[in-house]
Amino acid sequence: MKPITIIYWLRIALGMIAGTISAVMSHYLLNYGMDRISIILYAVSVTLLVYMATLYLLKAKFQNQVETPSKITMTGIGIYFLVWIVSYILIYTTIHASTVVTTI
Repeated sequence: MKPITIIYWLRIALGMIAGTISAVMSHYLLNYGMDRISIILYAVSVTLLVYMATLYLLKAKFQNQVETPSKITMTGIGIYFLVWIVSYILIYTTIHASTVVTTI
C-alpha cells in the first residue's frame, strides 16, 4: 500500500478513536455539572490534540516516503473531522439515551 493510503486510513481510525474519547468524556463531564459550551470546547480540544500528536508521529515515520511534508498534514484532514463528528454524535447519543431511558 502507498504511504498516502496508509495515512488516510489511519486518519479514519484515529477520527473514530478521538470521537469515542470525546463522547465518553463529554458524558462524564456533563454528569459532573460542567456547562455544554465548555464540554464542546473540551471535545474539540481533545480532537485537535489527537490530530497534532499523531501528525508528528506520522511525519517521523513517513517523511522520506512522500513528496512534501505538507502532504502528510493535509492527507485525510477532512475525513478525520467528518468521522470524528459522526462518531462523537452517535456514541454520545447512545450513551446519553441509555442514561435517560434508565432514569425514567
